Amino acid sequence: MFWNSSKDVVKTADAVEGSFVYRQAPAAMRPYLKLARLDRPVGAWLLLWPCWWSLVLAADAGFTLMHAYLLLLFAIGALAMRGAGCTYNDIVDRDFDGAVERTKSRPIPAGEVSLKGAWVFLVFQCLIGLAVLLQLGPFAILVGLGSLVMVAIYPFMKRITGWPQAWLGLTFNWGALMGWATIRGELSAAPLLLYFGALFWTLGYDTIYAHQDKEDDALIGVKSSALTLGRKTKPALAVFYSLFIIGLIVAGSLANLGFIYYIGIALAGIHLGAQVVRVDIDDAGLCLKVFRSNIAFGWIVFVALILGQLTA
Repeated sequence: MFWNSSKDVVKTADAVEGSFVYRQAPAAMRPYLKLARLDRPVGAWLLLWPCWWSLVLAADAGFTLMHAYLLLLFAIGALAMRGAGCTYNDIVDRDFDGAVERTKSRPIPAGEVSLKGAWVFLVFQCLIGLAVLLQLGPFAILVGLGSLVMVAIYPFMKRITGWPQAWLGLTFNWGALMGWATIRGELSAAPLLLYFGALFWTLGYDTIYAHQDKEDDALIGVKSSALTLGRKTKPALAVFYSLFIIGLIVAGSLANLGFIYYIGIALAGIHLGAQVVRVDIDDAGLCLKVFRSNIAFGWIVFVALILGQLTA
């Protein structure tokens, strides 16, 4: 039996306070909602933002109902595929997760979801993602399928490299290509720059996130950019985020965005600079707060892109 009907669901260590998963969701569904990280929605936003940015970057003919429909489709797809990725990651990492304080409350190591149940739930989420992908056109479908190998490999990278966050950046920002591919039916320099720039954004924010687990990771032999960089994290973050802002500026220029876009990107740069100044790599709670602040950062870039298109 893979469906857990128990009401005794352990709250995940870094769940959002007051999440609907624990207050309103049916008890039998809570372990699976936890497995999809719906009690921690920041990851879905971080997967969604490159998709939405890319869609707006490509929408130089103005915004239509089609663009609104695509924004909704990508939101559904991001929610499903982020959940699928987390489910797959938890299946692969179930033994490691049980040895780490912050992750031992996840549904598989906590005994709330069986391995069989996790695989069934993974397939269900992938089918939702596939249904979304099939709405996006032949070229975008091919581009989307190109990400599957990276998704499959990602959970193993922490075993073989001190930079698994870089691989996550390559995987998590694939939407920067997908939005443009859906609208234009091709890829060009602008989305490619957005994609490679966003890689450094992910490398930055996920290094901050990884500092929560660095002691446990070191004990169990898991690698991360937090352990690789150590006390050099802050200057490295400044470099990563600077490269990302440069990528946003050049991508906007190639897409012929209006001047307001660059004002917005300046504000986005200030936001990232504040993250570097604010973060304390020895304060796990603050690391989580700074990591979550990237939702707001995403809104700044999204609005800047819209205004840049309107003033082009």
